Amino acid sequence: MNNPISIRDIARAADVSHTTVSRALRDSPLISLEVRTQLQQLAREMGYTPNAVAQSLKARQTHTIGLIVTTIADPFVGRVVRGIEAAAQDAGFGLLLSVSNNDPEQEIAAMEIFHRRRVDGLIIAAARLSAAQADRASRITIPTVLINPQAETPYEHFHTLAVNDYSGAQMATRYLLALGHRAIGYIGAGNRPGSNRARLSGYRDALRAAGVAPQDAWVRIAPADHRYHSDDVSDGQALLPDVLAADVSAIFCYNDMLAVGVTLACRERGITIPEQLSIMGFDDIELAAYVTPALSTIHQPKLRLGQMAMEMLLRLLKNESVENTVLPTELVVRESTVQRAICGT
Repeated sequence: MNNPISIRDIARAADVSHTTVSRALRDSPLISLEVRTQLQQLAREMGYTPNAVAQSLKARQTHTIGLIVTTIADPFVGRVVRGIEAAAQDAGFGLLLSVSNNDPEQEIAAMEIFHRRRVDGLIIAAARLSAAQADRASRITIPTVLINPQAETPYEHFHTLAVNDYSGAQMATRYLLALGHRAIGYIGAGNRPGSNRARLSGYRDALRAAGVAPQDAWVRIAPADHRYHSDDVSDGQALLPDVLAADVSAIFCYNDMLAVGVTLACRERGITIPEQLSIMGFDDIELAAYVTPALSTIHQPKLRLGQMAMEMLLRLLKNESVENTVLPTELVVRESTVQRAICGT
């Protein structure tokens, strides 16, 4: 394997000092424009590639961002990452990716690894850090932005960007209530404690505001022990019988993947959607528009979440002020929900 071309190789070919070549490649005004142009052309012809590590040591900046996600199997995460990547590329930054598999200790380990690799900043999607773990992680002094953090209490040491889970769940529940449903089930996700708590609260408060007393039998939460892959579809399938036993006419699911699982389970049982059971999701992943029937859901601005997280981080890197931000959600009505008056249950 050939050794990479160095500045000294260019200097020998041009019969000048390596200092002259180095200055020319940095476009230093200490070297005449004519000589700079000639040496830069020679470097291109010889296939010279600058040493990014050496440059970063001099500039104290690597133009890389560490990105930590819980899983790459969730289509929601994929869209957020795409938004981050687009904004990073526009700003001339590269991304290094690490997957935590829903494990807070892996999140901290990834943060420490990125710190040693001298990344300029960190973005963590759906951080699982507890308050104690967050305090420990805050000692890793890298500008950090958290997307949809999952802590039971707010993080004090990091900047955050999230959607309004509570109002989104209220919106979904109010929509089902407006369709005439009163017995509305909820299937939640135990491994997203922060957002699940907010969505469950929004669901319950919307029922109470409509004069409907929430029933414990209407609610089922998927187990919190899925670490190494997203199992929301099978959770939706497994939890449907318990919720159906409570004689609900509609089900609001924590996310679209759970709703897809519920849809599959209904098909297996011969339950028609929406005539016998209305189904509502949350996230508005691309799949939601293509399942049969197409899924009514709550839209999260996934690409925008990623773009804004990167924009927030860039401002932090410039020592500009940054405020924590909560984005609104939107109702998307498709074919999986229907007026209660024509339901067959």
